[in-house]
Amino acid sequence: MLKSFFQKTFTEAGCDEAGRGCLAGPVFAAAVILPRSFKNKLLNDSKQLSESQRNLLRPLIEKEAIAWAVASVTHEEIDEINILNASFLAMHRALDQLKKTPQLLLIDGNRFKKYKTIPHQCIVEGDAKYASIAAASVLAKTYRDEHMMLLHEQFPLYSWNSNKGYGTKKHRSAIIEHGITPLHRKTFRLIPDQLAMEL
Repeated sequence: MLKSFFQKTFTEAGCDEAGRGCLAGPVFAAAVILPRSFKNKLLNDSKQLSESQRNLLRPLIEKEAIAWAVASVTHEEIDEINILNASFLAMHRALDQLKKTPQLLLIDGNRFKKYKTIPHQCIVEGDAKYASIAAASVLAKTYRDEHMMLLHEQFPLYSWNSNKGYGTKKHRSAIIEHGITPLHRKTFRLIPDQLAMEL
């Protein structure tokens, strides 16, 4: 069962990102402040949920949250500042949009770049431990998946409707056959040597 909060004194915002390991498209992040009374048995790390479960949770989170926001960083920015910094920037952009200012940030992962003067707590696998981080993971994932479905319409050969930009064999094979799109992250290793040799 997810914990409702990390501590009892300060207003907490959970933060998480989606799409960090993808070969194409932006990275998305979300920040969510949940009421301490928020409970939902289905809520979990978005990777542990089915697409239909995530889509069911998203409007519930948006309705019940005290504040929430989603933001992204483009593939060009990722290539310019690297994916780790891009993930931090996406979280910062989401936090910028919150209608209520949190007093403590709960960050999924083991590193973060300080946001303004707000203290933060990094929590490894936090999206499977704290409700606000899990809620952020669901929003980041659903908004990014939606975005990749739209991008798929522009570049249908790469199957982004199913792989969402991750480096599946089908996606990498399409890169070898058709080349890269303007939306691929050029600083990423898009084709492993072994796959290139196989084909």
